[in-house]
Amino acid sequence: MNKQFISAFLVSSILMGCSTSEDTVSAQASTVVEKSAVEQSKALLLAEWQGPFQGVPAFDKVTIDGIIPAMEQAMASNLAEINVIANNPAAPTFENTIVEMEKTGSELNRLYAYYGIWRANKSTPEFRKLQAELAPKMSAFYSKISQNDKLFQRIAAVYNSKEVKALSPEKQRLVLLTYNSFARNGATLNAADKKRYAEINQRLAQLHTKFGNNVLADEENYVVYLTKEQLGGLPESIVTVAAAAAKERGQEGKYAITNTRSSMDPFLTYSTERKLRKQVWENYYSRGDNGDEFDNNALIAEILQLRHERVGLLGYKNYASWRLEDRMAKSPENAIKLMEAVWPAAIARVDEEVADMLAIGKKQDGIENIEPWDYRFYAEKVRKDKYNLDSDEVKQYLQLNNLREAMFYVAGRLFNFSFSEITDGSVPVFHEDVRVWEVKDKTSGEHIGLWYLDPFARKGKRSGAWATTYRSHTTFNGKKNVLSSNNSNFSKGVEGQPTLISWSDAETYFHEFGHALHFLASKVEYPTLNSGVRDYTEFQSQLLERWLSTDEVIDNYLVHYKTGKPMPADLVAKIKQAATFNQGFKTTEYLASALVDMKFHTVDPTGIDADKFERETLDALKMPKQIVMRHRSPHFGHVFSGEGYSSSYYGYMWAEVLTSDAAEAFAEAPGGFYDEEVAQKLVDHLFSVRNAVDPADAYRAFRGRDAKVEALMRDRGFPIK
Repeated sequence: MNKQFISAFLVSSILMGCSTSEDTVSAQASTVVEKSAVEQSKALLLAEWQGPFQGVPAFDKVTIDGIIPAMEQAMASNLAEINVIANNPAAPTFENTIVEMEKTGSELNRLYAYYGIWRANKSTPEFRKLQAELAPKMSAFYSKISQNDKLFQRIAAVYNSKEVKALSPEKQRLVLLTYNSFARNGATLNAADKKRYAEINQRLAQLHTKFGNNVLADEENYVVYLTKEQLGGLPESIVTVAAAAAKERGQEGKYAITNTRSSMDPFLTYSTERKLRKQVWENYYSRGDNGDEFDNNALIAEILQLRHERVGLLGYKNYASWRLEDRMAKSPENAIKLMEAVWPAAIARVDEEVADMLAIGKKQDGIENIEPWDYRFYAEKVRKDKYNLDSDEVKQYLQLNNLREAMFYVAGRLFNFSFSEITDGSVPVFHEDVRVWEVKDKTSGEHIGLWYLDPFARKGKRSGAWATTYRSHTTFNGKKNVLSSNNSNFSKGVEGQPTLISWSDAETYFHEFGHALHFLASKVEYPTLNSGVRDYTEFQSQLLERWLSTDEVIDNYLVHYKTGKPMPADLVAKIKQAATFNQGFKTTEYLASALVDMKFHTVDPTGIDADKFERETLDALKMPKQIVMRHRSPHFGHVFSGEGYSSSYYGYMWAEVLTSDAAEAFAEAPGGFYDEEVAQKLVDHLFSVRNAVDPADAYRAFRGRDAKVEALMRDRGFPIK
């Protein structure tokens, strides 16, 4: 008897007044209805995507009710697919092993699209509870695949076969990446060590999840509410956003400074209320470090110890050596060498910046020291004094919608892409703020994919900005078009008024769009080749930031939000003259995080006190006391809520070397940043190949040589020795 029939039977029995106890029947009916809801949710979560564009996620219909049974079924189905490959009696070949593996997991991939949205864009206490339950199960699932000895022996046989040499370079790279993903994750260990390896991964999955959820809790729990009398120095645009944020939280008539970077940063830049600046600063930089149930220091210590133990099983001296082995840097020593080459110039520039700020602070406000919560405030005063440049004046020309159109223009010039918004409701979204565009080739009209945009901050959405895909480009098993997404945390203004953002936020907007273009430009055959090399994948997105300051973008898209007039030439000149302003602060806060991350992962962490280690490491680096790490350890989600950037945060600077060098290639070209020949090389060698080509080889194909660090030093206005 199926569940739908049981549910109908019980409901009809109640209506007919059968002799079963009313309370009992009601309880039974409720239980069956709940089971039915779970089954329906599970079925929808696992279902093939329907609708246009090769099918799209049913974001408007799915619920979390069935997520656990759906995940369990998807993992079981994937394991069954893997076992068929592992137990194939035929001799291992590229086609029957590597290619067959590429075909697996479609159900799970669809489910991950929904799971990722709940995790990052619309988290709730209910979901976090489910996430905590699922994390160790998912880790155990991956261990069953990576430790499947029969499967690994087949992969190794293909990897070591003569057949590989006859394959195309792209297929050879697929074999290499597949083999390394197993060999570097425990496949070569003995049974006892494999067991311990899997146990560590399960515990790490729990810790990473808890770390991220703790940070999100602190972002939600610490909000500073201002009265009208406490708005001194704040521009109208910030006041409007703060009023809207307070109203959203049931505090109409007040002004909310939320515990996110997009709210904190402008407040510290403009507020004349020094005590309030300190409070907002402390709230933000103390996330995960408040000595309460959401404190992350003990979690950091355990995470570091488990990571160290795990790579020890593989024979590595420390975690960073294992992590960087297949990155561009190859070793922690090489990464540290780059960072230490830049660090002295960065902190020397901080000394200069602090001296300039203190001179103004003493004269205007009688202060004796620049504190961390003063840096942005007085830096803005120095900017006005040195360059006659007012950040709020610049902001009046940076409308979010116009910037989006500017990004579309750049994509059209470089990639030949066109973007047209889908407004007929045929593509479901997970929140009313989300909008969707179809991406086509401008010349042929060929459909490339979809681009989803979720731009605004809200409760339950993690802070920061990021890009992701719901479906990646492949051609090996029928062409699959891209479903890409950009996500930001801009503070939403009043209905009917444009959202204005800072120059720095505009750069971030372009940056994340660079990731989306990297997804959309993909021409690879196999799914695995869409994976990224962490100290390389930030390069493409960093490079796209450079187009924000091109004349074509400034002249056509940066118009005043009230008058509609283009940004005046003298203001443009001031922006370009101030391009290297405050680089001491920007470089030092970033490098401090990257160096602490690397130090954490190159020592034996037995008995480590994370808070003490952070302080002592910064002291040894002679970290300026006026600056704090961009991401302090207790809320360093890049590193401790997962392993994507662990001992790899340096990658932004490694990629910045490539960025500065590649930007000079455009600057030197006859057509500048829109030179067609250089743009084509950019697409062909740096975007479309994804991970089908070794990043070092890909960059040489574009530039004709390796990148030079001197380009980075020139960009930042640092002396070159």
